[in-house]
Amino acid sequence: MADRPFGLLAEFDSPEALLKAARKTREAGYRALDAFTPFPVEGLARTLRLPRPKISWVGLFGGFAGSAFALLMQSYVSYDFPLNVGGRPVYALSAFAVVTFELTILFSALSMIVALLWQNGLPRLNFPLFAARRFHLASKDRFFLCVESRDAAFDEQGTASFLKGLGAISVELVPS
Repeated sequence: MADRPFGLLAEFDSPEALLKAARKTREAGYRALDAFTPFPVEGLARTLRLPRPKISWVGLFGGFAGSAFALLMQSYVSYDFPLNVGGRPVYALSAFAVVTFELTILFSALSMIVALLWQNGLPRLNFPLFAARRFHLASKDRFFLCVESRDAAFDEQGTASFLKGLGAISVELVPS
């Protein structure tokens, strides 16, 4: 198992070629696919069947937690250290609005940052694809499709020839 490669990385020169190759690869029965592009490609996430991120829900619940924390904190302070200034009620919710708003935004933003890092598997200090010879071009002008070796349909020789047949400029075996 230690000598098993991470997968095969196919390089394409246009987003259309990558999208077409991803569709054909998906139709051929490959499921462990990933794509790397210098900019978003319309329809690629649907083709690869990437899960929808849950970050907006995390932000909503973080905002609710921030609001609840702010209201409870201010209510406790008003109860434990009451100040009777000018006949002000002990629980003046309108006076709590600014702090409640600020903590709602803060908790929502921080929870979304943590969720973003967690869902993307970051911080990732090393990834097998970083060792690929031409992978640095993914942030410049090339488009890459990776078929991982954990895929049930993966066969090193067969998958490499299949990707070459889809018009890949190069197909590289990526070690683990």
